[in-house]
Amino acid sequence: MLRVMTWNIRTGGRDRGGPDRLDQVVQVVNEQAPDVLALQELRGFDRGGLMAEVAGRVGMTPHLARSCFGQPVAVLVRPPLQVIDAGTLRRPFHHAAARVVVATSAGPLTVLGTHLYPYSGGRRRMEADWLVAAMRRSEGPLTLITGDLNSLDPTVDHTARLAGIPTLYRRRHLRRTGGEVDTRAIARLLAAGLVDLWPSFAAGAPEADGLTVPTRFGGAEFAGMRLDYLLGTRALAERVRDCQVIRGGAADTASDHYPLLATVDL
Repeated sequence: MLRVMTWNIRTGGRDRGGPDRLDQVVQVVNEQAPDVLALQELRGFDRGGLMAEVAGRVGMTPHLARSCFGQPVAVLVRPPLQVIDAGTLRRPFHHAAARVVVATSAGPLTVLGTHLYPYSGGRRRMEADWLVAAMRRSEGPLTLITGDLNSLDPTVDHTARLAGIPTLYRRRHLRRTGGEVDTRAIARLLAAGLVDLWPSFAAGAPEADGLTVPTRFGGAEFAGMRLDYLLGTRALAERVRDCQVIRGGAADTASDHYPLLATVDL
């Protein structure tokens, strides 16, 4: 079994003028012991050896994608898994997108770890199209897109929930013309044949079980949302045995996002 986790750790696990949450982040990762870990908002991880330090504390090998506009992202892999290929998607993502290909018993697994644009649904839709293009270039049928996609699920009515957050933040999830809830980024990914693993596995579970923001740490821009995703090709989705949002303990305060973890039969 292969455990895959995605997590936005909020500004590198450190707050300017506030608490250092990095020890809690490391604690949660070590408790869950994922084999593949996609991390977002890695502020400062591209300098001073911080990426290597944190990777050493969790016993994983990092593959960092630097950002020209936002914050780096990374995909970490736990030995003895063998990395066949790794790199950065050469598109102008606001944050970044990392690509790692891991050898498995069922063939190569391509993991794309990213963090989509937070402020505009149109820009998120463009970045989603770049992810679809990268998926179609993948080796073999096993591909997983992971990360904080800053996007709402097109199969759920979000009107009432969005009405409860300040206008400044609500605008991020509305189309500029017409004011409808903007779910185009996730819709594009699903239309490309990807399977949203949490609702696919947790069919019938309360919607609240899948919400990834906010945590007890806070998050004024959130109103109980599912913004973090694991989206797999059908060949991969057929191998999923569990998918859950990790709550409780240090996960409640280590970030404003909860981690999302899937167990895959590979």
